[in-house]
Amino acid sequence: MEAKIASSEPETAAAVIEEPAVTAASAHPPDVEEKARISRQVASKWVKTSVLRQDGRVAQHIPETRIFTPDNLSAMLARYGKVVMKPVVGTGGSGVIMVIKSGSSYTIRHRRKATRYRSFGGMLAAVKAIKRKRSYLVQRGIHLATIRGRPIDYRVKVVKVNSRWVTRSMVGRLANPGMFVTNLCRGGTMLSSAEGIRRSLSGSLVRRKKNEMRNVTRISTHLLEKHFPGIGELGFDYGFDRSGRLWIFEVNTRPH
Repeated sequence: MEAKIASSEPETAAAVIEEPAVTAASAHPPDVEEKARISRQVASKWVKTSVLRQDGRVAQHIPETRIFTPDNLSAMLARYGKVVMKPVVGTGGSGVIMVIKSGSSYTIRHRRKATRYRSFGGMLAAVKAIKRKRSYLVQRGIHLATIRGRPIDYRVKVVKVNSRWVTRSMVGRLANPGMFVTNLCRGGTMLSSAEGIRRSLSGSLVRRKKNEMRNVTRISTHLLEKHFPGIGELGFDYGFDRSGRLWIFEVNTRPH
């Protein structure tokens, strides 16, 4: 039986910080929230992605993802033209790299800097200097919907309270100008999910797109809890491409 998730998500970005909706779930004593904070952690993005791939209803929303090797990077760039590389273990957008192939040249975007290389070998050396000895994933780059040229994605946070999963928030995260990562700790701007969808896609799609995220969250939560008993909170990172297709980029068991 799949996990049922009750929704107590705030309708505005401000409510996330200042005035979260008071529900039966949020009215529980502080020790319940504390239990969620010390729940089981699963650090590896690769392990969690592998679990989510087991259900076709979720797998169809996951961009192709591989463990980094030079051959995998080359193949993914040849297929998609753009990839995002990120540490297997890491949070907050730290160490995330975008690589774009254009003809025979390559561009690396890291933080606010974009550097062009004339050969795969030159680009690869630069990637290795950034990643150092850390294990990395290579994920298909998605052309996200934007607001005035700034990419936007979404964070859906759910917590388990008294054996029941509850949606705590569903918010948009707008990348800082000149950045491709949307993390708030990297200068991203938080706004309500409804506003993000309305401004980047269409107001007529708000309800449908929010329901898509809720549905994938429900199925994914069931899968992850089945494989990792003891998890108590999850943060799902979603994005819609320019055509409105939903993608899930990763799941955190210790969401900020």
